[in-house]
Amino acid sequence: MKVLLINKFLYPKGGDAICTLATGALLRRYGHAVTFWGMKHPLNPAYPHQDTFIDNMDLNTASGGLKQLDIAGKILYSFEAKEKLEALLRRDGRPDIVHLNNFAHQISPSILHVLKKHKIPAVMTMHDFKMVCAPHSLFSKGKVCTKCAGGHYYHCFQEQCVKTSRAKSLLSTVEMYLHHRLMHIYDYIHTFIAPSLFMKQALEGMGFRGKMAHIPNFIDFTQFEPRFDAVERSIVFFGRLSKEKGAATLIEAAGGLDVQVKIIGDGGQKPELEALIRQKGINNVSFLGYLSGDVLRHEIKNSLFVMVPSEVPENNPLSVLEAFALGKPVLGARIGGIPELIQEGETGMTFQAGNALDMRQKILQMLGDTPSVTRMGQNARRFVEDNFSAETYYAKLQAVYAQAMGTPPASSHGANS
Repeated sequence: MKVLLINKFLYPKGGDAICTLATGALLRRYGHAVTFWGMKHPLNPAYPHQDTFIDNMDLNTASGGLKQLDIAGKILYSFEAKEKLEALLRRDGRPDIVHLNNFAHQISPSILHVLKKHKIPAVMTMHDFKMVCAPHSLFSKGKVCTKCAGGHYYHCFQEQCVKTSRAKSLLSTVEMYLHHRLMHIYDYIHTFIAPSLFMKQALEGMGFRGKMAHIPNFIDFTQFEPRFDAVERSIVFFGRLSKEKGAATLIEAAGGLDVQVKIIGDGGQKPELEALIRQKGINNVSFLGYLSGDVLRHEIKNSLFVMVPSEVPENNPLSVLEAFALGKPVLGARIGGIPELIQEGETGMTFQAGNALDMRQKILQMLGDTPSVTRMGQNARRFVEDNFSAETYYAKLQAVYAQAMGTPPASSHGANS
């Protein structure tokens, strides 16, 4: 089978890119021909046909009225993306199926008209709530928000949901009405893949009528060597440093406790978090910056457990699966898809999202019972092996591909060496 995988970022920038790249590697292991297509970026590895990628677009640094108007036009409908995808198809040939991931804004759904023209079936893994929520997050003004339900996207503009900017919120509102209510452009996608049951149920509850399949993310746990005991008395947060990820609440909850809190990652909130630590005189929190690969895994393996204090509805966070694969339980917020992964008292514990007192009490409870923490880490590793293997993911994905292509599912077999 020939598969075209599309994501705007094609280096390990975030969960959507990591999942796209992992899916491509898995498909190749099973003998499929895979082509990646997306946006040019200095951090991309070398890709075949990368000259057909769209030009790099940084939405956070654009300045000047004309430049901003140009970007707004591309977000609504990118003719560049259409032309360059056409160029790829002329050169690389017609794929059997296109697997879309995160292509909003930088690429835009204009590419769906190319797929429709060439009658190429398409499926899409949803990494956020774009199909029903103008700001994509189900979160506004510090709380979960579903006001866009039923296509009432004007709430985004009224509430200034996108970075508290009236202009950006207006653009997102126009985008939703244009794509969903006027063009119905997403109707061409055969199946939408929801990595969490929470996502599937949330979209159904908000009136989304697209065909959905629940396929959780996978992790190649054979590449993760677990360590169930702790080398040091530390807990770890790793991820983007932005308000919705809950690092400030973690600092408030864990500040002054008899444990080292390691915050791994970077982002715009870092100066605010550093100022918070200085203001409160906290000396048990350290910032390790952005880490990846074996260095990141080393810090996680040395710790007692991993913190996931998100304050927005998460989908199917890879951070939880990675912690489990390394033999570490997770103390996470009861929000979004996180409680689907954390079995209370078995693979970790949960607390009320945004509640520093509840988080602090649960941290103290886990710190006071390290044998249970070790046991939960062992359970977590077994849980990820039993439920989130590459083989399970591949079988479910092939069934979705087969339905989209109108062919019977291929029989499952071992990966090619």
